Amino acid sequence: MPCRTRPGLPAGAQIRKLDALSVRNKEEAVAFLVQAPSVITAAGSPPKTIEEFAGLASDGSRAVSIARMRSPAGWSEPAQTPEFDEYTLVLAGEVHVEQERETLVVRAGQAVRVPAGERVRYSTPGGADYVSVCLPAFSPDLVHREEG
Repeated sequence: MPCRTRPGLPAGAQIRKLDALSVRNKEEAVAFLVQAPSVITAAGSPPKTIEEFAGLASDGSRAVSIARMRSPAGWSEPAQTPEFDEYTLVLAGEVHVEQERETLVVRAGQAVRVPAGERVRYSTPGGADYVSVCLPAFSPDLVHREEG
């Protein structure tokens, strides 16, 4: 990237000039307010509410998805082996994260990271509100849910 100096800066100081390769497109370089999330139909039973603020369903982003989950007592979904890292921050209640060797109980104020490629099953026996962040963004093609 081209550099230049500016009069009045200390000797050796440089200023980087942004070029077309520095910013993918103008929309990504400007902050914007997400007025309202996209509401998505959730897998599992009984139904939970997913409010996606960023991601494929809401703004087309493939890099990350950020969603708030409002999950009722007794909700669970089939096991999955996703191709994305998933970070879950529990706001209220608790989320059970079932893995091959153990089940983690993630309570309000705690978070968990499940790396891509790990088989996992989520449930909320007592109900929960939580935020899920997926890298790259959640996609039905990348989640690999088991039948049932």
